[in-house]
Parts: sequence; structure tokens; C-alpha cells
Amino acid sequence: MTVSRREFLQWSATASALAATGLDLSAKPAGKVAPKKILILGGTGFLGPATIEIAQAHGHQITMFNRGKTRPGLFPGVEKLHGDRDPKKGEGLKALEGRSWDAVIDNSAYYPRMVAASAGLLAPHVKQYLIISSISAYKEPNPENGTEDAPLATLADPAVEEMGKEYQNYGGLKALCEQAAQKALPGRTAVIRPGYIVGPDDPTGRFTYWPVRFDKGGELAVPGTPADPVEIIDVRDLAAWLVHLVEQGTVGTFNACGPEKRLAWGRLVEAFQKAGNPTAKPVWIPTDYLAQQKDLEFPIWAPYAGETKGFHTWRNDRAVKAGLRFRPALDTVKDTLAWYKTQEKVEKGRTRLAGPSAEQEAKLIAAWREASKKKG
Repeated sequence: MTVSRREFLQWSATASALAATGLDLSAKPAGKVAPKKILILGGTGFLGPATIEIAQAHGHQITMFNRGKTRPGLFPGVEKLHGDRDPKKGEGLKALEGRSWDAVIDNSAYYPRMVAASAGLLAPHVKQYLIISSISAYKEPNPENGTEDAPLATLADPAVEEMGKEYQNYGGLKALCEQAAQKALPGRTAVIRPGYIVGPDDPTGRFTYWPVRFDKGGELAVPGTPADPVEIIDVRDLAAWLVHLVEQGTVGTFNACGPEKRLAWGRLVEAFQKAGNPTAKPVWIPTDYLAQQKDLEFPIWAPYAGETKGFHTWRNDRAVKAGLRFRPALDTVKDTLAWYKTQEKVEKGRTRLAGPSAEQEAKLIAAWREASKKKG
């Protein structure tokens, strides 16, 4: 395969971000583990590349299956099969026919019909199927300190194949995708429900917004209170754990939320400030005041009140027992900022940031101060 300069730069930047900012590619699993043949459904987005990097470092053989449209130049030495998750489109799943793998990691499970097709086709030829779901699969409002046994989201029309306005179908579709995989491979499925996956190479700009914003310095708006809970998981920690699950042949359902013990929003804000610009001055905007503001959202944080009170409180005991480990939040913040600063050197780098604009932020701070004066 011929790799263009742009594709090579993208691949190199991704590999460098993962290797140079905390992912020990030389680390080997504890004990002797036989090399596995692993099929990645997807593999070019965010979690996929991190998983492939560590799986290769452990000596496993990787095959990627996707449409070949997103970052096709990644991993030039890895076997790539092209097709479509939808068996009704193009060649569909034809490239997977007649092949066998030890494990499948499904990173692109969004619609149950398509998961049923891939899982059904692969069931006779694989030992283990890991499906990446989401804590959004749970019914809202989320309970506080919820476990994997909490009720799941449902859909009025289980056959719907669109996310809908503001992604209102996302959670219900994820729950149905889980069930489709479990039905095809009973007793051989691992359901992984992450919360916010963060760290280097993140294309969403949600978590990245914060270290970048603090790095700019000055006054900045921070929502809620320092005591609000927040859950994040570094993509490299999640990737390493997925490989561990494959190596151990682990199945079951797991909340992949971190860190191991509850993290206060204020502690994470301190990490943003320490990694970015220590002179940055956070201005805390109370939850009740933010509720009055329209069309203004802060990424990652969720109000520790009302319908979102349980959102950042999911229990992860089962995952920790199964080997999930977490690096310090400060390391994730530092590495994310360092990675972001490399993106200007890469063609079409991932520089998108979520969060309010500078104008929205300044307006909010001024309005809050004015409101506080009137109260006081």
C-alpha cells in the first residue's frame, strides 16, 4: 500500500502521542500470554488506535475492518479489511467471511441490526466479543452510585436507525447493540460501558477544552462547585485494559469509569491550572445560575443536582477487580495539552474544541458578577 506524506504524518503523530505521553509500549503483560489474533471493528478513531498500539506491543496480531475512509494511513503494517457494518451497503461484511480470530473488539457499535449481523457472522469463528457501549445505555435519570445492574434505556421503536435530535436515541441504541452481541455470543461477550474517554488524540475537543483554556490564562468561567463529582478515563488506560481482557478471556458487563476513587471537580480544575497556566483565575459559576442560561454548555462537567446528579457517580468495582487501572488525572491533563500543541504541525490536526467561545465566557462572568451585586 502506498502511504501519502499526509497519512504518514497522521500515523506518526498518533503513534508519537500515545508513546511519548505515558503509554509504555514496551510493557508486557504479567505472566506468559500466548499471542492473540484480534479483529478491531473500526480502529481509526480514538480508542481504536490506542488499543492497536498496546496490542501490538504485547505481540498480538491485529486486523482492522472499516470503510477505509477515516485516517486510512494509520498503521501501515496492520492488515486492513474494507467493507461496511451495514450488510446491505456495498460489500458489507463480505471481507470477514471465512476468517477466524481469537477476539473481536467492536469499536463502532451504533445500530443493533448491524451489530447482530457482524456478531452473528463471526460467532462460529471467534472466542470472545468485546463491545464498546456507553454509560448512556442506562435509563435516565441515572441513580447515584449505580452499578451494572441499573435499568437500561429503552426505545419506543427498537428498529430506529438514526440518533435523532440531540442524540436522544443514542443510549437506547447502545443498550440494544449490547443485547444483539450477547444474543449472538452468549457467555462469550464483554460489554464495556465507558463514561467520558479522554486524553491525547481525542477528536471531540471536550476534555481538551479545559487544559487548553487554562493554558491561555486570565479569568475563565468554571461551572458548579469544587465538590461536584466527575468521572473520566484516559484512553490509554481503557485501551490497556481491553487488551488485558482479551489476554485473560474475560467476559461480563463493566462500567469503565474512573478514577478508582471519586474525583472532585475542584481537584481536576486544579490539575488544569497546574498543567496549563498557574496564573489562570477560575471564576466559579453556581449551578442554579447556569440553569438559567440558554444555549451555553460546559463540556465534561454535569450538574450534581436534579436529573444529572448520578451521572458522574457510577461504580467501577467490577472493572477494577477485572484489572482496570488508572493513571493520575494530572498526567492525563499534561499529556493532553502536550499532544494538542503538536497538532498545528500535522495537516488537518485535531484542533476542534468544545465549550463556550471567549465572548460567551466573558459575557457570562460579567452577568454573574452583576447578578451577585444585586443579590448582595
